[in-house]
Amino acid sequence: MLKNIVLIATCLTLFTSTGQTSDKLGLVSFEVMTIETALKLAQGTLSDCRKKGYQVAVAVVDRFGNLQVTLRDRFAGGHTPETARRKAWTAVNFRTDTLTLSKDTKIGTPAAGVRFINDALMVGGGVPVQSGGSVVGAIGVSGAPGGPRDDECARVGIETITDLLEF
Repeated sequence: MLKNIVLIATCLTLFTSTGQTSDKLGLVSFEVMTIETALKLAQGTLSDCRKKGYQVAVAVVDRFGNLQVTLRDRFAGGHTPETARRKAWTAVNFRTDTLTLSKDTKIGTPAAGVRFINDALMVGGGVPVQSGGSVVGAIGVSGAPGGPRDDECARVGIETITDLLEF
């Protein structure tokens, strides 16, 4: 009888402890924006750019740089969707906005070499999206007259979803 109780207790310990320590099993948890949040971000950004008279493309990527949403206004240049995607990819992978990166990586600086990384684009308009102190994605804007204006539109767009993110 005692042998059966010990066997049952051992089995229960094994089964319950396995489910509680998933991080010890080599798993990790993370958060990304829902597609609905990414779409709202892109739409809010596009709307702000339109109000300012800019025809742009907007791209939103997840925390890994994978494309979630692309919107292109009807008169935005054909190059703008890919440029916006690359700006967003750069912002999320370097965990900083591309306007800052454009200054920090100028030719002649020690960090200039990162400009030659495939897909990296050090031009203003890419901004990371954060929630609770973690980067959950990024937005890229292309088509406004100059990187600082693309950056401005992106930041206004992020403000449209702050209620959906835990800051």
